[in-house]
Amino acid sequence: MDELYPPIAPRAEGFLDVGDGHRIRCQEAGNPAGKPVVVLHGGPGSGIAPMARRHFDPEGYRIVLFDQRGSGRSTPDAGDLTANTLWHLVSDMEALRERLGIERWQLFGGSWGATLALAYAQTHPSRVSEIILRGVFTVRQSELDWIYRGGAANLFPREWEAFLAPIPAALRDNPLAAYASLLDDPSEEVRHRAAVAWSVWEGATVSVQPQESFVRQYAEPAFALTFARLAVHYFSHGAWLDEGRLIRDAGKLAGIPGVIVQGRYDAVCPPITAYELHRAWPGSELKLLEGAGHAVTDPGVLAALRAATDSFRTQT
Repeated sequence: MDELYPPIAPRAEGFLDVGDGHRIRCQEAGNPAGKPVVVLHGGPGSGIAPMARRHFDPEGYRIVLFDQRGSGRSTPDAGDLTANTLWHLVSDMEALRERLGIERWQLFGGSWGATLALAYAQTHPSRVSEIILRGVFTVRQSELDWIYRGGAANLFPREWEAFLAPIPAALRDNPLAAYASLLDDPSEEVRHRAAVAWSVWEGATVSVQPQESFVRQYAEPAFALTFARLAVHYFSHGAWLDEGRLIRDAGKLAGIPGVIVQGRYDAVCPPITAYELHRAWPGSELKLLEGAGHAVTDPGVLAALRAATDSFRTQT
């Protein structure tokens, strides 16, 4: 963890009413006069992680974090799907930026957080100073098929078998649709079993060196239910994106400096997506890390992210 800055507590915390009955939990840390950056958590559904504040020099950055709709301590309760789409989240970010009086901010996100960063930046490019992405995910059908329809199963066959276990045999040709049904089942036992199986699949595949600590974290029932409900909700709808949109429209990011940090052996979000985004995004830099998978703690990832935040720290 030497690549991280020391732990830092939030300087301010509160809730922002974003409409539709939703209030998002927000935090600020670091220097109130520093360079603004907003951290976009993954999942969808994972929520604010204290470690996320440590990617940034607290003397140089004004660090903004928030729990997305249905996540963390945002209200209504975690896992709420009402008025909860990618475009609601983009609007929430813009409302938060305006509430904080920030003219432009840096975007920092990994996995689903990278999806949200790209959607926001392509909608509001004039409000973005730089973008730092990790483990790029753009919700194309090929990406969903890889992780949820048998691609990654070639690398993790035992774990894939456990992922399929809650699904009736006749429905296993479309696990995403099957999980949507299971997570809406009247039986609490069925819902919880499905949520844990869904979540543990990601925990088992997230690191290039599988770690029991990840599996335990993802298997925790409260986390798993939120994580699974939101992920299946978003992915069943293709995140309300036209197929391939985030890469097709990457030209809108021209003039916005960006760093893409990607593990070569990422089994959740394979590097072809990061490579294609890099090719479509003028002026972006791709850092393809040998020996790394999807996890932020995989070899070289934290160092690459810190190098990126440090390099942008004094840019206006």
